[in-house]
Amino acid sequence: MIPALSILDRSRTRQGHDAPQALRDTVALARRAEELGYRRFWVSEHHSVPGVAGSAPTVLAAAVAGATRAIRVGTGGVMLPNHRPLVVAEQFGVLESLFPGRIDMGLGRSVGFTGGIRRALGRDTEDADRFEEQLTELLGFFDGTQQAHPQVHAHPAEGLRVPPFVLATGEGAGIAARAGLPLVVGDLRARERVAGIVEGYRKEFRPSAWAEEPYVVVAGTVAVAATEEDARRMLLPEAWALAYSRTRGSFPALVPAAEVERMPMSPKQRELYSSALAGHVYGTEEQVAAELGRVAEATGADELLVTTSTYDREALLDSFARLARLAGLPGR
Repeated sequence: MIPALSILDRSRTRQGHDAPQALRDTVALARRAEELGYRRFWVSEHHSVPGVAGSAPTVLAAAVAGATRAIRVGTGGVMLPNHRPLVVAEQFGVLESLFPGRIDMGLGRSVGFTGGIRRALGRDTEDADRFEEQLTELLGFFDGTQQAHPQVHAHPAEGLRVPPFVLATGEGAGIAARAGLPLVVGDLRARERVAGIVEGYRKEFRPSAWAEEPYVVVAGTVAVAATEEDARRMLLPEAWALAYSRTRGSFPALVPAAEVERMPMSPKQRELYSSALAGHVYGTEEQVAAELGRVAEATGADELLVTTSTYDREALLDSFARLARLAGLPGR
């Protein structure tokens, strides 16, 4: 069994439930995650994606931290190429000052996924190639070593210690290893690939002031229910949304599983839909416990970051409760 469990919520919108409701659902889920004993609760960054309400992760993280007492809160992640390192340092400095000892700084190297979004952000695809340089600058604002802008200081960040994590997109794993930082890698549908990335990261890891040893967080979808079929049905809304987005160019709100089952699909959509359902961890508590044991053995993960989204919030909350129970989380 993987030693620690955490949650990443993407604030997915649902049919009949608008984006503001999705954000409120995220905060409510964080409260429940804390009650169940999960280690962390992270939020994500997506720009101009109709089906995702989480566009400002540090703002949402502040709301989550304010609504909880003890669970660690962070981002999975802030896409550093979209921002200036000084501003990111200041934002996390404010979060850490308000909620000391509870804030995580998950960082990614992605940029907007269309040309229009990138132009609106004032960025381009080449900005992702500067991630390692930006990461060094950002961390330097915390420990006072940054040299890119002499006599510039990030207040109140300087002198504070906010644990950084690097998402393994593109060259992220190698960058995390060279910087001596924890790695977040997904997903569970490509376990051989994940295992290879983890192996390379551990081999290349250089101890740093931030981390003396490698630390691996594996992200993926996990669904637990009374029956294997009930757990599988939780996966249908997200699988359909992915298939729709790949063929229509727009990520839709989640719809109920029963509606997905009645959906007419083109051959291409059916292919993408089936692919999106494959490889996830789902089933009864006994089945999921056994499967997570295999994941732990294959990846050597120190922590699992659960990223499950579905239309049925009651089923989702029940799944997280069952997962916490089978993992023996202490609860609060």
